[in-house]
Amino acid sequence: MGSRQMMPLLLPEQQQDGLPASAQPPTAPPALRRRRRITAGLLIAGLAVALIVAALVSSGIGQMQLSAAEVFASVAHRLGLDWGMLPTHPHAESALWAIRFPRVVMAIVIGAALACSGVLMQGVFGNPLAEPGVVGVSSGAAAFACIVIVFGLNFLGTWTVAFGAFVGGLVATGLVYATARSGGRTEVVTLVLTGVAINAVGGAVIALMTFLGDNSSREEIIFWQLGSLNGTRWENVWVAGPITLVGVGLAFLFTRKLDLLALGERPARHLGVDVERMRRQVIVLVAILTSAAVAFAGIIGFVGLVVPHILRMAVGPGHRVLLPASALGGALLLLIADTVARTLVPNADLPIGMLTALVGGPFFFWLIRRTRKTAGGWS
Repeated sequence: MGSRQMMPLLLPEQQQDGLPASAQPPTAPPALRRRRRITAGLLIAGLAVALIVAALVSSGIGQMQLSAAEVFASVAHRLGLDWGMLPTHPHAESALWAIRFPRVVMAIVIGAALACSGVLMQGVFGNPLAEPGVVGVSSGAAAFACIVIVFGLNFLGTWTVAFGAFVGGLVATGLVYATARSGGRTEVVTLVLTGVAINAVGGAVIALMTFLGDNSSREEIIFWQLGSLNGTRWENVWVAGPITLVGVGLAFLFTRKLDLLALGERPARHLGVDVERMRRQVIVLVAILTSAAVAFAGIIGFVGLVVPHILRMAVGPGHRVLLPASALGGALLLLIADTVARTLVPNADLPIGMLTALVGGPFFFWLIRRTRKTAGGWS
């Protein structure tokens, strides 16, 4: 009996199809499972409703004040529905559809991308302190964007900077992964330390480009360092939106494997998970999602750290619920932050990355203290 290895217990949502009957643990009582499903459903529905309301309110806030009812009526009329009274201001429609709606939609897209990236990073690293910036994707993207700006590269016209940022994020992530990989395996600690080094190099490149650039270039570099959605147009949304939609959809393919990985690498391998392959795929997916976000909004920190952790405390560690809840929560958080950024100071557009850092910084300190008390665990 002492030499036998016991099968680790799994939560009901962590059971894997195809396991022998002896490996399937007893399920939770039906009443408990039903209560969990109701709670998760209510939370996701509540976040969705809050996001819709916030989008309507945010679209009406600005130098031209519009009510949420007027904004809703404008959207309904575009869909061919004669609901509500259209805004009476002669320039309201053009302001809504050319300026405010693209920015609102982009905030939702980027918030969802960063929050989902945070869920994937925390799941694959098994640590609540992980976020997309751990593998250097944000600093790499910003560094390449700054190089394009300072040296005046223009091989793709107005898309050159965004393309450079996207490629930079992928290159930085590839360097981190290739450096951390040894003997066919990737050690998490080595990966994190390599990411720290890449982040330092990226920061040095940004500082060098700031020194070499003229005043105009330095103003653009500030955008990449602090993040902003100012100047967003539908063309940007049509690029970042599909990438995020596909990326979030692909993330759902990893939810069960991430639940199994939470038991530890050895139990996950015993249950049929190719941990190394999954880790590689998740890191690539995170790089794509984060690079797309940074390419159009600059570096926006703490969304991928704060949102998944708060929602994990609310809905538990099951990724099938945590992932959609985080996507909605991240979209809601960034939309609120962007609304504050463009309305807090009259006739000014504050860096959105600064606001998320002001909120996320204190939360990060609290999270570190909480994690130390629980010996680095998830509780």
